[in-house]
Amino acid sequence: MSKKQFGLALKPAIGAILTFFLALIFLVSPALAQGRPRGYLFIIGGGTRPEPMMKRFVDLASRTGSGRIVVLPMASATPDETGRSLVEEFKQLGAKEVAYYNFSRKEAENYSNARLLAESGGIFFSGGVQTRVTEAILDTPIHNMIKELYQKGAVIGGTSAGAAAMSELMITGDEVRKPEEGHEFETIEAGNVIVARGLGLIKSAIIDQHFATRKRHNRLISLIAGHPELVGVGIDEATAIIVNPDETFEVVGYRNVIVYDSGRAQVEVRGDKALSIRGMLMHVLLEGERFDLKKRRPL
Repeated sequence: MSKKQFGLALKPAIGAILTFFLALIFLVSPALAQGRPRGYLFIIGGGTRPEPMMKRFVDLASRTGSGRIVVLPMASATPDETGRSLVEEFKQLGAKEVAYYNFSRKEAENYSNARLLAESGGIFFSGGVQTRVTEAILDTPIHNMIKELYQKGAVIGGTSAGAAAMSELMITGDEVRKPEEGHEFETIEAGNVIVARGLGLIKSAIIDQHFATRKRHNRLISLIAGHPELVGVGIDEATAIIVNPDETFEVVGYRNVIVYDSGRAQVEVRGDKALSIRGMLMHVLLEGERFDLKKRRPL
């Protein structure tokens, strides 16, 4: 075979190889484009919101896009009242542009409504009942827009129920047992804490809130014992964690954050579902202290 004939024979093969690699680039590029989020999570444990803490949220929101803050009050039993109140709070904190939207499920499924959030610098979820949030927006264009904003650098915040909803695995607040009022979550046992799929903004941890104030240790310990791949982060009232793009977080506010890690613990479940947990780690963090979610250790 002459060089010319060899070159002609080789052309289809080269074309096929180039086509393969171009297709591979197009398949891989969306995943590469997602990468690590450039934004922040501002997760508040409920209760009062100290002004210095909330000014941190406003400052982070001002750094991205238009700097506008959008309040999503769907968790609240009185969403319009809550929305208006939070809009006023952020304006008093110095935010230049604030709006709220109380999306129904039907509205959240409308692609044009997702544009209402475009270019926002901050999204803030109110307190209330976390399942109301997921029932309204999970897997909708609104949910996708929030994730897109987080990828681009926006700060996504929430308090109380709005904090719990950020987890991939979300505590609903319910349990399998049907205790009398005032006797909720009195046991440390397997299979009792009811969870659901959350918004998935934080995938390496389960968030609980009002933590020390409402003595919620039992439910987070019970849950983390069955999920050693995750850490449990219990945030008390008037306190928040700011999760950075590198998956470290800083504690801000007046009280504490408790982290449980059962990754190396020995866990046994008795026939009555009572849990034996040996070697679980516990960290109690105060304002200014930091934690690495990837390395699962304080910094």
